[in-house]
Amino acid sequence: MKLDVRGKGGFEITNAIRNYFEKKLIKVEKVISEELEAFAVCKIYRDMMKVEITIPIKFITIRAEVEDKDLYAAIDKAVDKLEAQIRKNKHKLNRSLQEKTGLKEVFKNDDLNIEDLERELISPIKKKRIKLDVLSMDEAITQMELLGHDFFIYYNEDNEVSVLYLRDDGKYGLIETY
Repeated sequence: MKLDVRGKGGFEITNAIRNYFEKKLIKVEKVISEELEAFAVCKIYRDMMKVEITIPIKFITIRAEVEDKDLYAAIDKAVDKLEAQIRKNKHKLNRSLQEKTGLKEVFKNDDLNIEDLERELISPIKKKRIKLDVLSMDEAITQMELLGHDFFIYYNEDNEVSVLYLRDDGKYGLIETY
């Protein structure tokens, strides 16, 4: 694997950090059959470390960006994120981009689970049917919190479909239909 590790914001890359990146990226390299070229950037902020890893592969690019107080923890999380992206999209990429020469040979098949692949090919989308109840917004918020979901669909008092969701800033959002 070709690895380019850079530090930004006055951050110096040591051999120990470079070796740690190489050691951790072996996980990703085991899944890909071709020679990889990875680009890593470490940035230092006042109380946070940020690690960005980008790996271009034929026709696609996988990328992870993670912040943590500890550099090594951020590297671990970023590599885990890359590995999860590859696992999640491996079969989909092989299936949907087969017409592009060479893409299906990019991924190794040694960890291929036939049952998971068949299940994904048969139904790649999990379906769920729900019965909508007429609720006030406060009742919908309570239901959503009890379920532990970040969104909730219901009929409002005007018998229109509404979607209540939790925003990134911790506040609620509401989508009303007509």
